[in-house]
Amino acid sequence: MNTAKLALITGGSRGLGHDMALNLAKNGNDVILTYLSNEKQALEAAAQIEKLGQRAYVFQLDTRDSGKFDGFIKQLMDGLEAEGREPKIDFLINNAGTALYASFMETTEEQIDEMFHIHFKAVFFLTQKLVPYLRDGGRIVNISSGLARFSFPGSSGYAAMKGAVEVLTRYLAKELGSRNIAVNVVAPGAIETDFGGGRTRDNKEINANIAAATALGRAGLPEDIGAVVAFLCSDDARWINGQRIEVSGGMLL
Repeated sequence: MNTAKLALITGGSRGLGHDMALNLAKNGNDVILTYLSNEKQALEAAAQIEKLGQRAYVFQLDTRDSGKFDGFIKQLMDGLEAEGREPKIDFLINNAGTALYASFMETTEEQIDEMFHIHFKAVFFLTQKLVPYLRDGGRIVNISSGLARFSFPGSSGYAAMKGAVEVLTRYLAKELGSRNIAVNVVAPGAIETDFGGGRTRDNKEINANIAAATALGRAGLPEDIGAVVAFLCSDDARWINGQRIEVSGGMLL
């Protein structure tokens, strides 16, 4: 029977989630990846995990649609049992998300509804539905943003949802403590990925402004984040709970 620990990463096929998946695999964990629409990219990520000697599982999941969470979980747990594994996970990383760039006065109700469904409601209810399948002593890592601490015009809707996730994280840490489940937040700064259309990566002016505002003098890279998430899922992080860990290189100190 496979005895490796098992991590579930929403949005784990690309960007920050992809790097989290690889780092968790390097630490000897098997990984479940969810993707929204690009199955080919997800399968390529799974192949990289398999090359590291760990088992990878790929499932489609639209986190905007909480009505499909029960079906997703049943499909996942049935798949694990079909492989002779116990229908349990050890780590849940709530990573899936999309960007929104709009001033407060221009933000629409539809945009706020979408941000709420993706960045808060999905985290709340997917976690709620997965907790019965999370082993005692497991870990939950929620992904927030540096924008929940510092403010840039045009990010109010997105950042407000991330702030809600940070509050939720502390409550989860308190309520799940009796099962020895630790719950923490990782808050990346500006990272060079395709997130938000690749603004940080591709816009030289934005990239330079971020570098100037960061103590370590550059924008972040995906590989700056994944190892921190993997650490929080390791035994070395067993006494870290209910904490917000910003991984921004010292942005806007």
